[in-house]
Amino acid sequence: MSKVLVVVTSHDTLGDTGKKTGFWLEELAAPYYVMKDAGVEVTLASPKGGQPPLDPASEGEEFQTDATRRFEQDAEAQRDLANTALLSEMKVEDFDAIFYPGGHGPLWDLTNDTDSIRLVEQFHAAGKPVSAVCHAPAVLLKAKKSDGTPFVDGVRVTGFTNGEEAAVGLTEIVPFLVEDSLQQQGGLYEKKADFTAFAIQDGLIITGQNPMSSEGVAELLLDSLKA
Repeated sequence: MSKVLVVVTSHDTLGDTGKKTGFWLEELAAPYYVMKDAGVEVTLASPKGGQPPLDPASEGEEFQTDATRRFEQDAEAQRDLANTALLSEMKVEDFDAIFYPGGHGPLWDLTNDTDSIRLVEQFHAAGKPVSAVCHAPAVLLKAKKSDGTPFVDGVRVTGFTNGEEAAVGLTEIVPFLVEDSLQQQGGLYEKKADFTAFAIQDGLIITGQNPMSSEGVAELLLDSLKA
């Protein structure tokens, strides 16, 4: 049985707006079931451990899907979520791949988290897939390849677009824009129309553009685990 480490943000504050943020429900729920239903063992972890913050906006009726409704009613899933492991205690040898759901939270904590950066680098060095969706490709920004160059340099990647950030009205609130930052690190950034499903893979790196892309990322990850 394949084992995937799913890393969720612990950050709950949207800049200095006084509003709450966290992980985006659909971006966790859809991949969770793509993997679980395929027999993958999923372990949830976060920088602070325990219950991670859910972005309240992601509970809006317009963002609900079969996966989110199933997740909210799934006692086992809710138990998993309430008891995320400490990221600092996670070891690359215990898993076959790593996946990061988005939401705005990762821009503040996981991007700069030394344990997260270490794991991204170690998974890749071990020949294991590294995957992220929406805002979570930001976790790749400070990681380095074995030769010291930026992790995404020369790699085909995607992530939440500048246009999508503008559409949700947070361009001036976020600490950086995912699209711009990936390009600044040498990433070969690709995108489709705003809020269109788009997931791409370049070697061991799998990224998705937005919430609509989360299932596609998980499916590419599954294919990689079977390869």
